[in-house]
Amino acid sequence: MHGFANPTRFLKLARWLTPLLLVSGLVLVAGSLWWGLFKVPPDRLMGDTVRILFIHVPTAWLGMGGWSAIASASLVYLVWKHPLAAIAARAAAVPGMVFTAICLATGSIWGRPTWGTWWEWDGRLTSMLVLLFLYFGYIALSQAVEREGVSPRIAAIFGLVGAVNIPIINRSVVWWNSLHQPPSITMGKSAIDPAFLNPLLVAVLGFSLLFGGVVLARMRALLADVQAEARLRRMALEAA
Repeated sequence: MHGFANPTRFLKLARWLTPLLLVSGLVLVAGSLWWGLFKVPPDRLMGDTVRILFIHVPTAWLGMGGWSAIASASLVYLVWKHPLAAIAARAAAVPGMVFTAICLATGSIWGRPTWGTWWEWDGRLTSMLVLLFLYFGYIALSQAVEREGVSPRIAAIFGLVGAVNIPIINRSVVWWNSLHQPPSITMGKSAIDPAFLNPLLVAVLGFSLLFGGVVLARMRALLADVQAEARLRRMALEAA
């Protein structure tokens, strides 16, 4: 793994892996949404509104997964000082924030006909909203690192501290009495009918590949900015 911390090796790998992840992710997402929207039967209780789960569940998963990636990369940066780890954390922040926002929006749309309200301050919804605010804070800190020379360690520590919210989101429907349904998929078990589960798993895989492709693309762009800035500084020193 230490070899991939070398920017040259990383760029060589990411150059072909990025389009592969993006294209395969788009194909699987399109296929799963077509499957879920047009082939899956209506739910016995929720009718056609259940079809929003093929967007809501993957985006919820990746909202939490994005912060898990930030926390993991932050830990690597703090312990081993790999500069690519800090870039990876920054790259995961924006797509993670977008998926979290989509999760909250689709959950609200789904909740209106199901619960009779657009929003309820229950444990799952509130902790997911906290995650969105954490993303805003992390992105602001990352931009401060870039513009104002703030130590990258501050953003990395924030990324680790914010990870406390991930198990809270995961267990919120178990710990508190909630409008949100309990976990439908647990270790080795699923309460979801296979007619819904199979396209849902394809959707999760597709969105995950898409997320990975976007993160790699952002890492390449951020790394290019860092290298360009270093080159300009070198030229300025030579000119002086």
